[in-house]
Amino acid sequence: MADRRPATPRFSYKGDRLKPLRAFCQVVRLGSVSRAAEALYLSQPAVTLQLQALEREFGVRLLDRSGRRLSPTREGEALYALARPLVEGIDGLDAAFRAEVSGLDVGELDIAAGSSTILYLLPRFVDAFRQRQPEVRLKLHNVTGAGGLNLLRSDAVDFAVGSMLDVPPDLDYAPVFEFEPMLIAPVDHPLAGKPELALEDLSPYGLILPPRRLTTYRMVDLVFQRNRVPYTVALEVGGWEVIKQYVAMGLGISIVTAICLTDADRARLAARSLAPWFPSRSYGVVMRKGKLLSPQARAFVELVRKGED
Repeated sequence: MADRRPATPRFSYKGDRLKPLRAFCQVVRLGSVSRAAEALYLSQPAVTLQLQALEREFGVRLLDRSGRRLSPTREGEALYALARPLVEGIDGLDAAFRAEVSGLDVGELDIAAGSSTILYLLPRFVDAFRQRQPEVRLKLHNVTGAGGLNLLRSDAVDFAVGSMLDVPPDLDYAPVFEFEPMLIAPVDHPLAGKPELALEDLSPYGLILPPRRLTTYRMVDLVFQRNRVPYTVALEVGGWEVIKQYVAMGLGISIVTAICLTDADRARLAARSLAPWFPSRSYGVVMRKGKLLSPQARAFVELVRKGED
C-alpha cells in the first residue's frame, strides 16, 4: 500500500507571490486595507483575500488592529523586513535597469540634510559630483530631525547626510567624518587666552545655543548636569552663522561643532577645544534599510565615503 503523507496546502496565488506580498507591504506602510487598495488600484476584498492567503500559508497572524490602524504582529514585522526590499526591488527594476544602462549622467538625485551639513560639509561633494555628472538633477532638501526621517521613510529622498546619535532600527547610519566640540568666544574674551581651560570656567558667562529641541542643546545640558557645573543660557537662536555672529558681537559665548568653523571665523573668534568634556560629532550617510540606490545615488555616496574633494 502506497505511503500516504499529509498533503501540502496549495494556494493558487503561489504562482505569483509578488501580488500578496506587495499588498501586505502596502497595508503595513499605510496602516489600512482601504488605503492599500487605493494605492494598488485594487478592491478592498481583493487585498483582504491576499492577506488571508499569506496568513494561511505561514500559519501565523501577520496583522493586528490597534484602534483604526492595522499594525504588524511580531511575525508580521519579520515578514515585512524580508518582503519589503524584494517588493521594492521588483517594482523599481524597470527604472533601475534603464538608469543603469543609460549611464550615471541621467536622472535625479534627492538628498536630505540639515543646514550645517548643507552649508559646511556638502559643498565640496556637490561640486565634485556636478563636475562628474552635470546632467543629473540634484536636489538638496534642507530638513532636520523628524522631517528628515519622514523623507527617508517615504522614499522622498534617496538618502540623507548628517549626524545621528540614536539610529532607529529601520535605518542604516555610516559615519564618515568626526568633528571636535569647540568653545567660541570673542577674541578679547577672558577665556580666549586662558592657558588651562576647565568646564567650570564657562559658568560665569551666558551661552548662546541652538533651540532646546535640537541635539546640541540637549548634549550641552547633559554634560553640565553630569559634571554638576552650573551654566546659564543667554540666548537661544537657530543657525551656526547667526550664533557665530552674535558671539563675535560680544553677546555671549557658545559651544559648537568644528564643522562650522572657517578660516574667516578664526580671524574674528577665539576657538578652544572642549574635547575633554564633550563628545565629538560624527557625520555620515543615512539610508533606509533595504533601499536600492540608483547609480547616481551610489556615485554620490561613494564620494562622501571616500572624503574626496
